[in-house]
Amino acid sequence: MEDRFTTRLLDARTWPDFAALVEASNGVWGGCWCMGFHPEGVGRPGQTAEVNRAAKQAHVRAGTVHQILVYEGTDCVGWCQFGSPAELPNIQNLRAYEAAGAPAPAWRIGCIFTASKRREQGVARAAVAAALEEIRKAGGGVVEAYPEQTADRKPQRGAYLHTGPEELYTQFGFVRDRRIAKWRWVMRTEIRAEERAVEQL
Repeated sequence: MEDRFTTRLLDARTWPDFAALVEASNGVWGGCWCMGFHPEGVGRPGQTAEVNRAAKQAHVRAGTVHQILVYEGTDCVGWCQFGSPAELPNIQNLRAYEAAGAPAPAWRIGCIFTASKRREQGVARAAVAAALEEIRKAGGGVVEAYPEQTADRKPQRGAYLHTGPEELYTQFGFVRDRRIAKWRWVMRTEIRAEERAVEQL
């Protein structure tokens, strides 16, 4: 991780930092408040930005969210959402994803977000690195991500890359598993559990 960044988990103590970044970013992608991968999803009738905010905060209070926040000094400048398939059941192109009948992963990486003035400075890389370390501490296992292919296509706006670019994940050993849309892939890696020293009796 670059020395300029530190990371913390999203919880009740860091909620104000997360909320400040979302509010400064106009609710993030139409007011989703990073709810798209959660069971509630986004885009349903009556599901306003305020509804999404309340739902996200409820997940934080209940402990049903795993999310790395990236800081530059005291400013929250980005995040990486991760969790089990039960926590994050909503992925794009779900029908194509399920058609392969592949076994479910232990963990999913959902969305990645970087404040507009901090992009292309290593925020997403720091966020994913910290998320994978948390997964290692939690027991490891197969981790899936659903990034966009950027090679051989014209440059995309940040909103289209909310699951990250493919190149980001290759840095961490992810490999293509299967294509689920023209430009979207399932990528997988396996994280070994954190080894703990065993005290000799």
